[in-house]
Amino acid sequence: MTSSVDRSRRWRLPDPVVREARRAADRARRRVVAFSELWRRSLQLRVVVSTLALSSAVVFVLGMVLQVQITDQLLQDKIQAAVRQTEAAAAAIQPEMSGLNPGPDSVKARFALALNKINSSGANLAPTSSGAGAFEPVLFDPGQFGEDGEPVAAGPYRDVPAGLFALLERNSTGYQITTVERENGPTTLLVVGRLVSTSDRAMNLFLLFPLTGEQATAEVVQKTLVVGGLVLLVLLAVIANLVTRQVVRPVRQAAEIAERFADGDLDERMPVVGEDDVARLAESYNEMAASIQRQIHQLEEFGQLQRRFTSDVSHELRTPLTTVRMAADVLHASREQFPAGLARSTELLVDELDRFESLLGDLLEISRLDAGVEELAAELVDVRVLARRAHDAVRAIANSSGSAIVLDLPDDEVVAEVDARRVERILRNLLANAVDHGEGLPVELTMRADDDAVAVVVRDHGVGLRTGEADLVFNRFWRADPSRNRRTGGTGLGLSISLEDARLHGGWLQAWGERGYGAVFRLTLPCRRGYELTGSPLPLEPPDLPAVAPEPEPEAPEPVEEVELTEEEITWQPAEPVTGEREEVR
Repeated sequence: MTSSVDRSRRWRLPDPVVREARRAADRARRRVVAFSELWRRSLQLRVVVSTLALSSAVVFVLGMVLQVQITDQLLQDKIQAAVRQTEAAAAAIQPEMSGLNPGPDSVKARFALALNKINSSGANLAPTSSGAGAFEPVLFDPGQFGEDGEPVAAGPYRDVPAGLFALLERNSTGYQITTVERENGPTTLLVVGRLVSTSDRAMNLFLLFPLTGEQATAEVVQKTLVVGGLVLLVLLAVIANLVTRQVVRPVRQAAEIAERFADGDLDERMPVVGEDDVARLAESYNEMAASIQRQIHQLEEFGQLQRRFTSDVSHELRTPLTTVRMAADVLHASREQFPAGLARSTELLVDELDRFESLLGDLLEISRLDAGVEELAAELVDVRVLARRAHDAVRAIANSSGSAIVLDLPDDEVVAEVDARRVERILRNLLANAVDHGEGLPVELTMRADDDAVAVVVRDHGVGLRTGEADLVFNRFWRADPSRNRRTGGTGLGLSISLEDARLHGGWLQAWGERGYGAVFRLTLPCRRGYELTGSPLPLEPPDLPAVAPEPEPEAPEPVEEVELTEEEITWQPAEPVTGEREEVR
């Protein structure tokens, strides 16, 4: 007995057949996808296909109507001619049917003579005299039967449909279309019957007209309509293609010119030909492009003016700042000889000068980045060393704020072609920002690398960011909470400069944050200069983040105890008189 497993193996298709079927399915799927893409992107294809579809429906309906009308007209002409032919034949044989002997043999003999007369080529009974064409006559006597029990008839009476016999019992003339089997196959016949009445009996005359010629004519008409419809559809497709191209072509030219305009070629304009709607569209587009070009030039001039102003002011402030720095250093060195208040003022002066120098340095750096004159001094560096240097640079700030910096670095070297100074500055800014917003909680720096990229993630566990603030943290001088006190005394340009440094390397600098879960900054750099990043070795969102962040419950206000005071317990004290001259406030 064969098991079900054996049966399944026996009926399994061969592997080559399965592979070929899969390849055919893949090819079909690719073609469908390609056609769908072409259908979405090509207006000309959609218009031509839609025109063909609607035209096909119209041509099909029109062809069916014409075919039915022509076929019906052919058949009606055939029936009228056949009825006239049958009436003439009945009138011709009616004298021959008078005075028949009652015997079957006599009736058959007379029927044979009548059929010969019908088939003769007399002037009044010629087959083509009425335009009905060739026919086969049948004479039938419904009241006579031979010795073998067969009815007395002459001609192929078995080809006459039974319904026509019943019709002649009610009417003198009738016709019916039927299909009979002949030696050369099925043949469609038009059978016309008429009563031939004599003084003593009524006999049936039937003429069988083959409809072969009419069928051939109908087939010719059908083929002509099909061929004409196909030719008409082809012509309509060509016409629709030409007409659509006249409309789509200027649109495509406008799209290409707009793309080149968007790529920076601001002198691109559409050619204006004629005075039609397309020409007015070209004129409107050219006016819009000229207006945008003027505005872009104005913005570029304004931006260059701003950058030049920032750079010039920063350079000009260097000289007085150096003088002030020298004087402040002298005062700071002699602060022990000053009173306590003056010594503290000297220390504050030195601290603010340090911050001022950092601000000037950042302004000069970002002005060079805006001007596009910064160059990347890339070399092969172990990025772990840069992370440790950045950690050592912000260690003092972290210790003062109570935040511990946890480094998670790979054991092996992480070599990348980067500018060591810029990458170290990015990591130092990220760590300082995390310490400043970490609320005294630990700050984590994680580094991972693969064959194409190296990623560094800096995470703090502070208050986090609101929705939409992750895109704003890299704006210049932007602060999440302006009312917070800054610990590091930053200039507000660190993250902006870090973003530009990452872009110079062809890398990414991204931010993520959520209220109650801190903030995450991820730096992704290519290991080789010029490589285009496609992914990052580390995720941006923390893996330990819960699916739904719990909303903090609002703290209930402390109840206030109401105290009732009597008049004796309330004492009034008059305000102290104001002495001295009153200063006028403007």
